[in-house]
Amino acid sequence: MLLYRTLLGIDALVALVVGYFFLVGLADGSVSSFNIVMWLMLIGGVGGILFGGVALHRRGRSAAGKALLALLAVPATLFAAFFGLLIVSNPRWN
Repeated sequence: MLLYRTLLGIDALVALVVGYFFLVGLADGSVSSFNIVMWLMLIGGVGGILFGGVALHRRGRSAAGKALLALLAVPATLFAAFFGLLIVSNPRWN
C-alpha cells in the first residue's frame, strides 16, 4: 500500500507540473493551435496513467496499477534525482 501511495503521489506531482506548464503556456501564447495536439496528447497520457492506475487498484489489480503508475513515476524520479545532483554538485561544463 505504501508503494502504491508513493507512486500515486509522484504521478500527481508530475500531473501538476504538466498542468502548470500548460497553463503558463496558454497565458504567454506559447501553446497555440500549432502545438495544441502535442499538449493534449501529453495531458491525456499523464491523466490516463494516473486515472488508469487508480482504476486498476480499485478493481483489485494492485500489481497492474502499480506497474502502470511506475511507468511515469520512475522516469520522473530519476529526472528529479539527476537535476538534484546537478544543483548540489555544481559541475563545470567547460
